[in-house]
Amino acid sequence: MNFPLTAAAIALMALMPASHAATLQESGDPLGSARWADMQKTFLGGQPVLFDPRVKVTAPSIAEDPLQVPVTVDASGLPKVQEVIVFADFNPIVEVLRFYPEGARSSLGFRVKLQQSTPVRAAVRTADGIWHIGGTWVNTVGGGCTAPSAASGSPAWQSRLNEITGRQWSEGPNAGRLRLRIVHPMDTGLIAGTPAFHIEEIQFSEPDGRPLMRVKIAEPVAENPVFTLQRDSGGGAIAVEGRDNNGNRFKAEIAP
Repeated sequence: MNFPLTAAAIALMALMPASHAATLQESGDPLGSARWADMQKTFLGGQPVLFDPRVKVTAPSIAEDPLQVPVTVDASGLPKVQEVIVFADFNPIVEVLRFYPEGARSSLGFRVKLQQSTPVRAAVRTADGIWHIGGTWVNTVGGGCTAPSAASGSPAWQSRLNEITGRQWSEGPNAGRLRLRIVHPMDTGLIAGTPAFHIEEIQFSEPDGRPLMRVKIAEPVAENPVFTLQRDSGGGAIAVEGRDNNGNRFKAEIAP
């Protein structure tokens, strides 16, 4: 499907090197997905769209474990990122998460459940209202969204629900990096007799309260989710606060 170039998109292309501008086209889906038109309508609402190589989505081309597929979205090459939506075209629950890089870099690592082989995409909205699209195909044996969580077979998981562990790097090449793990079953609700039970939102903040990143999370994020984000440099403890869809709240501080 073709979409007309907007004045803003044309101006953006004019400012870029020819090698980059050639790839910033609002033409057919470069991943060749039969569901791209549906994705564009559902998530982007007819807004200006550019397939942009500066939106980097990294994932294994073949995922052996459909319950834990590592994905990294990096849009730090774009200016003034307002919102990032991550979705998988052929998942039964298409939306994976959204994040808002308020003070951190516009980059996030996480793991996702995939039901079948699918494009995994990131749509990045910049301050000019343009959506920049990147993505990659992930091939998998499938079944990730309809398999029971490991927690459902363990009597101990309730005592550890929303337990947080993490690490922050304060120096060296990884200075400013934060990795966080939260104990949670992340049930999709697609298994008979098991209702949806998942983390809904996490807020990361600087020690003085300035927001770093807000993440809105949907059911396809993997069990016991792990998130990796990056601020520009090391600093004090990062505050983490969030809740799940049953109203359970959690908070922690991750020291350098």
